[in-house]
Amino acid sequence: MDAKKLGFGDLTELGPMEDWPIGRLFAAASRLAGPVMWRLIEQHGTSPAGFLVLRTLVSEDGLRPGELAKRLLISPATVTTVVDTLERKGHVERRRDDRDRRSLRVHIKDSGLAVVKVTGESMKDDIWNLYDVVDEEDEPAVRRFLLRLIARFEEQTDDDLAERIVNEAPLVQKPPRKPKETPRDGDDGTTP
Repeated sequence: MDAKKLGFGDLTELGPMEDWPIGRLFAAASRLAGPVMWRLIEQHGTSPAGFLVLRTLVSEDGLRPGELAKRLLISPATVTTVVDTLERKGHVERRRDDRDRRSLRVHIKDSGLAVVKVTGESMKDDIWNLYDVVDEEDEPAVRRFLLRLIARFEEQTDDDLAERIVNEAPLVQKPPRKPKETPRDGDDGTTP
């Protein structure tokens, strides 16, 4: 396959977005997803990095800072800064490892659990509104595409990293799908 069909090369040759190759469209959506999610988290009163540390500790409490850094794909220095802030706010605590007194482990506290729960609940509708763009009849095809893409990426990724990414708990539980409303006579701006 040539570079143009993959979405590489001179981007001006790709034409309008509707004509872009699937890979290029997926990359564009992926790049936009992160900043949008961070903004949503911030709007609900939590720093994105702090929220991700807390979410990780919900499923794996008592990690070492280096383990947190690996799981979140961030630097150990960033973990230290984020954990310092979370500790000051009373959301986590550092404790000496019982088996290796030189090592510290980070544990989530009740207030940290509450932050994850409240933030997740308050963001639920916003998140699902973002992703509720696939018509119900198209969902099986989109699902097959994404599952195949995940499998392909897993082949190219460190096994432990891929497993953690895929198996991580969802940010929030999916609410039941709301039926699409169809305009009634007069509701679409026309006169019956």
